[in-house]
Amino acid sequence: MNMMVFEYGDHAIVVDCGIMFPDTELPGVDIIIPDISYLREIRDRIRAIILTHGHEDHIGALPYVLDEIDVPVYGTSFTLALVEPKLMEHGMEESVVLREMKPGAPFDLGPFHVELIHLTHSIIEAGGLAITTPVGTVIHTGDFKFDPTPMDQKQSDLHTLADYGRKGVLALFSDSTNVDRPGITPSERAVREGLSEIIAGAKGRVLISCFSTSVHRLQIVADLAHQYGRRLGFLGRSMDQIARITQQTGKLHVPPGLVAEPQELRKLPRSKVMMLLTGTQGEPMAALPRVAVNRHRAISLDPGDDVVISARVIPGNEKSIFRMIDHLYRRGAHIHYEDGSQPSVHVSGHGSVEELKLMLNLVRPRYFVPIHGEYRQLFRHMEIAQQVGPGAEEVFLLESGDVLEFDEEGARRADRVSVGRVCIDVGTFDEVGDVILKERRHISEDGIVIPILAINEHTGRLEVPPEIVSRGFVPMDEAMDLMESARQVIFKTLEVSNTEEIADWGVIKEKIRTALRRHFDQETGKRPMVLPVVLEV
Repeated sequence: MNMMVFEYGDHAIVVDCGIMFPDTELPGVDIIIPDISYLREIRDRIRAIILTHGHEDHIGALPYVLDEIDVPVYGTSFTLALVEPKLMEHGMEESVVLREMKPGAPFDLGPFHVELIHLTHSIIEAGGLAITTPVGTVIHTGDFKFDPTPMDQKQSDLHTLADYGRKGVLALFSDSTNVDRPGITPSERAVREGLSEIIAGAKGRVLISCFSTSVHRLQIVADLAHQYGRRLGFLGRSMDQIARITQQTGKLHVPPGLVAEPQELRKLPRSKVMMLLTGTQGEPMAALPRVAVNRHRAISLDPGDDVVISARVIPGNEKSIFRMIDHLYRRGAHIHYEDGSQPSVHVSGHGSVEELKLMLNLVRPRYFVPIHGEYRQLFRHMEIAQQVGPGAEEVFLLESGDVLEFDEEGARRADRVSVGRVCIDVGTFDEVGDVILKERRHISEDGIVIPILAINEHTGRLEVPPEIVSRGFVPMDEAMDLMESARQVIFKTLEVSNTEEIADWGVIKEKIRTALRRHFDQETGKRPMVLPVVLEV
């Protein structure tokens, strides 16, 4: 959920506009976007949104933000190609201006002179930003690593970083994601050897799941499929979409006749089939998890097939991923994933400690701000910056909402602005408010009880004994005594209520709700959500 605002005078630019995905504490929430209350306050000053690369945590919130903030969006050609389908899905393709930016081709946005600096990452056409202002130049790295042998042979632009360092950089905002990893992150090419070993020994189908935006990984798989005489298929909406976009734009090079549709692959010998699938994180509706439970219409696993999960386990997704792996083993497949054994099937797209040090040494900023990570990671990055010295005069550990102010006298923390998260239900594109989330958590923890009362509108008396429906609270067949005592609570509540209270459905429902919650709390220690239903007869 990356988003940073740079302001100078009456001008502002926004860098990145990402989402994050919910954990189990947010039932019914599909995605989380930044709270843009502050952007609304300064909307007349915002000149553009600039995207460092095309991952969801950097571009996913664009349709929601652009619905309120009408500004052009800058990105590389590939990043903008990923943005376009999102805008089309929201009916915004005609109203949003997309502007391509390229490394070495700076442009001006008010007082901001912006240059994209190519840096390698797990997605193509990623880069950092050098933003020159009247106060000085700041560099925002985006996500990066220094891959010495990238698949597209486009190495990180160390020379431009060093040039800015020689001229003088006011502040460096640098990726902290892999600060816990010593050494240097392996090159993307390291994955090829591990995948090649698996494919060479495979007797049946080979299914490889990776992030669809990892175009270099897709290229490696396509090359290996051609090398080992296998036809290649793409499964999953995003995988199919990215494969199509990258082939049309020349980013993915696939020999003629290599790619086959799923129905064609079903007819081929198992030893001639290779597939790229979505679902590395165990997402229930993605391709690989559906294959794992034998519920995918295009492909099924046979004993002896090989499945490769070529991605890291994102914290919070462990249960769903290993549940999926269990299902894959039940299908009799050979499973390969990054568990510390060889061959290696994944490398990170973020720089490790030595690369973070190299960035600091190249840029030599006056001030340093670690970004992109949990607080413990920002803190460790601060310690690394202090070890590297002489360099940054001061390191600022900032949290979301903190304002850092620069002027001719130096840098200092200013006040804070309103930040937070907004939960979205993608099915309706509506915001899921805190009240709704609280209710969902309540139901998920203590369940729900619905007492149904049929009250005579003339006499105010029950026509039949109350019916009580319970879900997620206690097993009904094992709690007959509790349900009967709950009925007695309802009877007693009606007995002590006067005619006017009973005639006012709102009042009587609230009295029953309060009495039952107190009763259940005393009897079970749980406080289920109670929703009385009154039928007028």
